[in-house]
Amino acid sequence: MGEDRRLVAVVALAQGMAAAHGSHEAWRAAAVGACRALGGSFAALSVWERELGRLKVLVNVGELADGEEEFPEDESYPVHQFAEITEFLHERWAGGGEPDAWVETAEGPAAGRRPGYCHQRVVALRRRGRGCCVVAPIVLHGRAWGELYVARPAGEPVFERADADFATVLAAVVAAGIAQTERLEEARRLAFTDALTGLANRRAVDVHLEQAIERHRRDGTVVSLVVCDLNGLKRVNDTHGHAVGDRLLERFGSVLSLCGAMLPGALAARLGGDEFCLLATGPSADQVVKAAGELCRRAAELELGDGVACGVASTEDPIGPVSSARRLFRLADAAQYRAKAERATRPVVAGRAGPDDPVVRLADEPSQDAGGERRRFRGRHAP
Repeated sequence: MGEDRRLVAVVALAQGMAAAHGSHEAWRAAAVGACRALGGSFAALSVWERELGRLKVLVNVGELADGEEEFPEDESYPVHQFAEITEFLHERWAGGGEPDAWVETAEGPAAGRRPGYCHQRVVALRRRGRGCCVVAPIVLHGRAWGELYVARPAGEPVFERADADFATVLAAVVAAGIAQTERLEEARRLAFTDALTGLANRRAVDVHLEQAIERHRRDGTVVSLVVCDLNGLKRVNDTHGHAVGDRLLERFGSVLSLCGAMLPGALAARLGGDEFCLLATGPSADQVVKAAGELCRRAAELELGDGVACGVASTEDPIGPVSSARRLFRLADAAQYRAKAERATRPVVAGRAGPDDPVVRLADEPSQDAGGERRRFRGRHAP
């Protein structure tokens, strides 16, 4: 491959990673770009998990052998099986610079391979019908991050020293792409996370609720929203100080997260101040009401505060058509407002009637109570 072709390959790899949305796409773009750049038939990207002492495969691309998956759940290799990792993937490089890539072949030593390595890679090449591979350590923030692995099938030309040098360059480009992806993901995490509790924030709820309602419109998926208001926060702040109030918010956030775990895939969030919510997509309305009841019970047992006012709205209940996220939110919020006004110790559920579950509708929807009196209810966020 000429210098111009290699430069084009480097640019293509960098552009592919830059265009990726999220880690998985970035990993795949790195492996695909390196495989093409080096003329390989297979490539893998792996990360060094120091705490577990293993090299974990993140992605495989190209011609996969039996047992290999594109995004394997648990394909990993103990570091002690690969003596070269001890040399190349140690904590820091005392001499500076980047570690060189090297070549392995199914026949044994090859260009760029240092003496003294164990031959687990050679065994793996033979078992999978590959003739050679080039391995390039990836360094991120001055530390070993993992490795880039590109292979060719048996019978194809063996990688040369120049290929190993080029793989070293590609690994540096991959490292830069991974660093950029991590920065973007951290920025996204911060943008959608409540700093105090670590739960999702209002922005995250708005995005997920819109997506959930779109699913509901498309295929009828049940969408439920639990909106709750932590009682007594102002009293705690005024009596004990805001640091203690923050601890109450954090503890309730933990309780909310725990109860949210009862609902597969539920999103636990702090909307702001003393308002929190759970968004569930898929579980039945009864499951959500049960989780909300458990939330009320556990909140009442907290050492500080005065329990929680909790309102529930679900598309599975008789609340009329739900064509917008705003409508479901207003119904749940109205139910929560009713729970707070009546000092209810259990959730108030929109669309359900009964001594413990009064019907809650919006201002534009007239309702009739047990005594036959017509009335209209306006939630806090109703126009």
